[in-house]
Amino acid sequence: MYEFISMIKYSLLQSLGFFILAIAAIALLFIIFYTVSKKFNLARKITIPAAILAIGIFLLFFSPQIFPDHLKYPFFLKTFGPAGGPELPLKNVYTFFKNIKNFERVGIAKNPADIPAPVGRNNSEEVNVEIEAKEVIGEMAPGIYFNYWTYNGQVPGPFIRARAGDKINLTLKNHPSSLHHHSIDLHAVNGPGGGATVTIVEPGQSKTFSFKALNPGLYVYHCAHPNVATHMAHGMYGLILIEPEGGLPEADKEFYVMQGEFYSAGNLGKKGLQVFDAKKMMDGHPEYIVFNGKTKSLNDKMKVNVGEKVRLYVGNGGVNLISSFHVIGEIFDNVYPEAAIGLEPHHNVQTTTIPAGGASIVEFKVDAPGKYILVDHALARLDRGAWGIITAEGPENKEVFDGIPDESGNSGH
Repeated sequence: MYEFISMIKYSLLQSLGFFILAIAAIALLFIIFYTVSKKFNLARKITIPAAILAIGIFLLFFSPQIFPDHLKYPFFLKTFGPAGGPELPLKNVYTFFKNIKNFERVGIAKNPADIPAPVGRNNSEEVNVEIEAKEVIGEMAPGIYFNYWTYNGQVPGPFIRARAGDKINLTLKNHPSSLHHHSIDLHAVNGPGGGATVTIVEPGQSKTFSFKALNPGLYVYHCAHPNVATHMAHGMYGLILIEPEGGLPEADKEFYVMQGEFYSAGNLGKKGLQVFDAKKMMDGHPEYIVFNGKTKSLNDKMKVNVGEKVRLYVGNGGVNLISSFHVIGEIFDNVYPEAAIGLEPHHNVQTTTIPAGGASIVEFKVDAPGKYILVDHALARLDRGAWGIITAEGPENKEVFDGIPDESGNSGH
């Protein structure tokens, strides 16, 4: 409720400011014409028509600034992109709050272990994929809620897995409760818009298109309906893995992690339902930077054993920041740079960069039991939520690591 009141207050203050400006301009013009007519002994009856004429000229030139063609929140935001700006239609904002009880409350975080098994075949096949765009309410942190726009009701969307050479038939549905059009752009697609131009779906509508997976690799997919950044900043992104012929080398455990940014009108930690702040997004100042849609989303969900080979499929939904992905206490044995499959992976890597809209595949062997923290090593982002924990169990290997752990809880690890 606080955030809704803040939005209304912000909108009213903007409107009141322009109203006061208009009244002041009218009053000033009236005083000027009155003073001039009195000084030059002009008939006072021409003062009012002249003032009205001046007011008309004022509104002609400035009304586009005062009264926008389409009421959107925030008002008067200037943008120069190829399509509509990141503002939200005020009608949709009103409809959302009017029907807020009808929006499904969900556990927003995608389980990082919820990942399909390897394809495990050498022949290409026809693969059918169904995804539903759905606008929901989820908890970012205790007592802090967002209106997420999602694929299949979670952030990130489902992990799609196929093989190079497969024909993929993808159906995108838009849930009837949605307030916005949605689409899907898969970076694994060779074709206009990555599929976005043929999958624009209204609420309650569905569309299907087909593409051939030509290039092995790990690719981001996301909503690409204008404004693209606005849709992605609400959580509409995921990963699609196109395996090479014969598949990837075997791993004992695989996990699915995506970093994302969320821009709220309320400052970091402000309780209640948050309103999206388009200005903060354009300025690149997120309040929350998290893995899998919310704070602490990975904890207690990534469990491994000593001696296992672990593979992480890591993506960056953006929309502004580059991720410096690092696992504290581990060195990546293999990194597929920019998730490219087919080249020799990099070895013995401490931190790998993942651009907005990009991905990486990292692998490491677990040598000692304990907790390993995943971070964006731009470490100020930890305090905005960019961290998670892998828990490793098994026997100690004192030849590799030997010491007495701090039990105070103040080590930060």
